Amino acid sequence: MAKSTVTDALLAELGADIVQLPAQFGSRQLRDWSGVPGAVPAALIRPRTTEDVATALRICHAFGQPVVTQGGLTGLVGGANALGGEVALSLERMNRILEVDRTSATMTVEAGVPLQVVQEAALDAGFYFPLDLGARGSCTIGGNLATNAGGNRVIKYGMMRDQVLGLEAVLAHGEVASGMHKMIKNNSGYDLRHLLIGSEGTLGVITRVVLRLRPRPTAVATAWCALPDYAAVTTLLSRSQAALPAGVSAFEVMWAGYYDAVLANLPQLRAPLDGRHPYYVLLESVGSDPQQHALAFEAFLGTMLEEGVVGDAALAQSEADAQAFWTIRDAPGEYPKFIPHHSAYDVSFSISDVGRAAAQCEHQLREQWPDALVMIYGHLGDGNLHIVVDVPGSNGHQHDEIDRVIYDVTREFHGSVSAEHGIGVKKKAFLAHTRSEVEIAAMRQIKAALDPRSILNPGKIF
Repeated sequence: MAKSTVTDALLAELGADIVQLPAQFGSRQLRDWSGVPGAVPAALIRPRTTEDVATALRICHAFGQPVVTQGGLTGLVGGANALGGEVALSLERMNRILEVDRTSATMTVEAGVPLQVVQEAALDAGFYFPLDLGARGSCTIGGNLATNAGGNRVIKYGMMRDQVLGLEAVLAHGEVASGMHKMIKNNSGYDLRHLLIGSEGTLGVITRVVLRLRPRPTAVATAWCALPDYAAVTTLLSRSQAALPAGVSAFEVMWAGYYDAVLANLPQLRAPLDGRHPYYVLLESVGSDPQQHALAFEAFLGTMLEEGVVGDAALAQSEADAQAFWTIRDAPGEYPKFIPHHSAYDVSFSISDVGRAAAQCEHQLREQWPDALVMIYGHLGDGNLHIVVDVPGSNGHQHDEIDRVIYDVTREFHGSVSAEHGIGVKKKAFLAHTRSEVEIAAMRQIKAALDPRSILNPGKIF
């Protein structure tokens, strides 16, 4: 049927308050941060309840109408962009914190709640929600679930799927699958929760979730470390995990190329240490006893300096010091100021392969583009590597060629072409670098079983 018939049905069932037509969009953001082109959706649906979502999907399923679900639109692979002919389903109005259960240490929220709101609500309740990433103020819990977000503290707390006990989702035909459980142990058959997390909106629309809260840290120790070589970086990682009583909550490694570039181009940043070093690590540990935690952290750092594992170090003496360190690591948000046409990659390898994989990427990039700016950094504790490439004067036109270099090395080292952000549109051509034919065939069978008319986010992943 004509799209107008679908739109008429949506308007009749849900009303003009929930369903908007393109003429009513105004200057609304409709695409994510990836730079991937996106079409204007045929309509925008902004439900207020799970029942509204179910009604919308029931109608769309009946008409074979494609739907793209949108959260905070902070994704980097085009996963939330309309490609042409879809209606957009935004969960921005489903933004309530429904319950904080202090006994179970859980928080029940709707999918449209921004990550930062959850973090702050957890702190207000005396808990801690550990997932953290630079887009915290804009990204939503639903988007974090759809992409299985990672961020800065995966080394201690795990990915987004590790923060979830139960969830509710609306399936393609409009039926609600509700598993809003608060149990850590729930081994009753297939776990639809983990199937839906990371599915990028292609298997269902997540509407509510039970989040797992953690004890609120009362002690934080942070250091900026300079290291002489990559072997020292991995030594510091293993030694800190073994020796620090509370373990490691963040281990952010930066190659000199990244550090030098952001310090040179962003005048608000201040160098924590004198001199130039091959590698830098932002090391953080959180605990519950401020005095003992600080003593143990400082003693460990002293040992690493004495043994030459760390060449130099600055220990944060205040929260402001720690924030200044993190500002250097969070500088990618400022890239548009000095490399507006850069190409960015988010890949992962086994920890033992990260150093060699990074060196291979940089070597092959410089063979083709000797004057390229190559910046490498990442969350070494989980094998996640960020590689940013800017070829002067190319205006981003070398992007496809750079893709091939990075992803060929990723395949060579049996890594993942997507560590955190999903596949979306941007990485579809390279999925087979990471997944076997059998795995991709199984994914397609799951998609066909749950979404037989392929209305949920078509054209993504495969």
